[in-house]
Amino acid sequence: MGITFPGESPEYRAARERLLEQEIELRRATEAVAAARRALPPGGVAPEDYVFQGAGADGTTTDVRLSELFASGKESLVIYSFMFPRDPGDKRPGPASGQTALLKLEEGPCPSCVALLDQLDGADEHASQHINLAVVAKAPLARILAFAEERGWRGLRLLSSAGNTYNRDYLAETDEGVQRPMLNVFHRDGGLIRHFWGSELFYAPTDPGQDPRHVGTLEPVWNLFDLTPEGRPSDWDEQLNYS
Repeated sequence: MGITFPGESPEYRAARERLLEQEIELRRATEAVAAARRALPPGGVAPEDYVFQGAGADGTTTDVRLSELFASGKESLVIYSFMFPRDPGDKRPGPASGQTALLKLEEGPCPSCVALLDQLDGADEHASQHINLAVVAKAPLARILAFAEERGWRGLRLLSSAGNTYNRDYLAETDEGVQRPMLNVFHRDGGLIRHFWGSELFYAPTDPGQDPRHVGTLEPVWNLFDLTPEGRPSDWDEQLNYS
């Protein structure tokens, strides 16, 4: 291709061009997977028009049905299941201040989910031009909204699933009630709401040293690490606060 950078050696250029071929193949594979995903046959019809709790225009709690999460002209709905409460085995520190800091650690939010939502909050304005996006958590709505205010989230549509079985039905909750970070996509097909895709990779076995990467293409932080000589840190995970 004739590309070079200042000071590079012939050995570097040869290795970089071999890597470029791998990157091109990865791009092709990524496109092929996306095409195969789009070509999936119709998924199952949602078993009910789930009723969530959300904040109304005046800030009061209001019931919001699954069907009401579809705006006119937007037939796809992405729902991320926010682990709030977190996995009981997650011992990373909770918030340092605010109302959420008063909760027991196991009742608080998952730091990894929060890191992803920090990023999606910024992307929401762009994504919402074409799709519907919502975030669902099992915690009471007041608790979710209080944390969102503390975190500075402004764009995300936040809902509580405390009063329905959505999490359990769509693999975001174990039989023991432990929350799981599933992302599910639904499609409105005429008068029906069908499940289109779920991040099942979360449950698939991983090779040694690998993360599930079930929402890996959505996470800028980890993808940025992949571009560096150090790669993904093996002894680090997202935190709610950094000193």
